Amino acid sequence: MKKEIEFLEKFTKKYILPLSLHIVFICMDLCILAIFTFSICYGWGFLSWSLFWEESNSTTGSLNNDISLSLSATHVAFSAAVLLPGTGPYVGPFNTETTLVFKHVITNIGNAYNPSTGIFTAPVRGVYHFELHMFGHGGVAVGAYLYKNQGLVVIAYEHQTAAGELSGSNGASLLLEVGDQVFVRLLDGRRIYDNQNHHTTFSGHLIFTM
Repeated sequence: MKKEIEFLEKFTKKYILPLSLHIVFICMDLCILAIFTFSICYGWGFLSWSLFWEESNSTTGSLNNDISLSLSATHVAFSAAVLLPGTGPYVGPFNTETTLVFKHVITNIGNAYNPSTGIFTAPVRGVYHFELHMFGHGGVAVGAYLYKNQGLVVIAYEHQTAAGELSGSNGASLLLEVGDQVFVRLLDGRRIYDNQNHHTTFSGHLIFTM
């Protein structure tokens, strides 16, 4: 019996303990590997989510900017009178055709009309409608052309031999490309009248884009 116990002790010390320690070390290595793998996966996952979140925010911001720009480009309308309050009351006559500058801005949504030059510049391709109303006083004929770029579109004209008030109006719907310009020119030898009541006006708005 004593020999058997001694044999078991020797066998345990020689084989069982080393094997147990080896298994423990293997388990520890596996745990470390598992922790390392989890850290890498978690890190990549966090990084991927962060990148996805940033890209989503960037895309959303860009989309919002595009929508805002699109909306601002498709909301276009203006109306302006030829004289500022307290000035005038006559413009003309001149020896040559003269571009009228409608300085008193009533509405200018989209800022496509320039009150310093009297010129409307199309911000988007589409169909626009324009109207011009010319008022005269004192027996001198009123007359003005509506131009698209350098091409005459319509005329607003009125003449009477007797002294008094007179007016001429016209309008047109135009297909404009981006950058096309529309403006009004006073005919040579003609005169218009305006005051604080804003008789003489130039207006336009976008009907639809194309």
